[in-house]
Amino acid sequence: MKAGPIELGTEGKSSAPKAGMNRGVAILDFILRILAFIGTLGSAISMATTNETLPFFTQFIRFRAEYDDLPTFTFFVVANGVVSAYLLFSLPFSIFNIVRSKAQNSRILLIILDTAMLGLLSAGASAAAAIVYLAHQGNVRTNWSAICQQFNSFCERISGSLIGSFIGVVVLILLISLSAVALSRHK
Repeated sequence: MKAGPIELGTEGKSSAPKAGMNRGVAILDFILRILAFIGTLGSAISMATTNETLPFFTQFIRFRAEYDDLPTFTFFVVANGVVSAYLLFSLPFSIFNIVRSKAQNSRILLIILDTAMLGLLSAGASAAAAIVYLAHQGNVRTNWSAICQQFNSFCERISGSLIGSFIGVVVLILLISLSAVALSRHK
């Protein structure tokens, strides 16, 4: 039997409740990853398929609004696509953490990558939110008119796609917090 340092308050306690708690955290991590994957993938698909055409005077002259008319929306689609792919590829690590609840290296790797993806996703969502705000409100000082009065369906779709992306941001924050809690329980 190996003698090691004893922390205060842990003399008579077994490690079974701690392992069960870490397994519960790992299961919650897996579920949240699936939820974030669905939100970010739905946002990317919703934005990428958004377009609207309005007739102008005659049927031959039309105004068309598409997501790729603005580079910010293209960045939003790419950022959501990259984060969706990452979340899909991180699911095996999450399953590994369920099976081996005491694994530390995979949790550290997930925290680092989750933080990078959080930065990418929040940058894309915030930039798109600024453009959506301008589309709805316009800016009188710069002479930008609000286009949402004419392109209703386009604006509804781009506004709706922001919701899934910001849900992904919140879920990534929760995932980082959960992984930090699980790591702190190993000490």
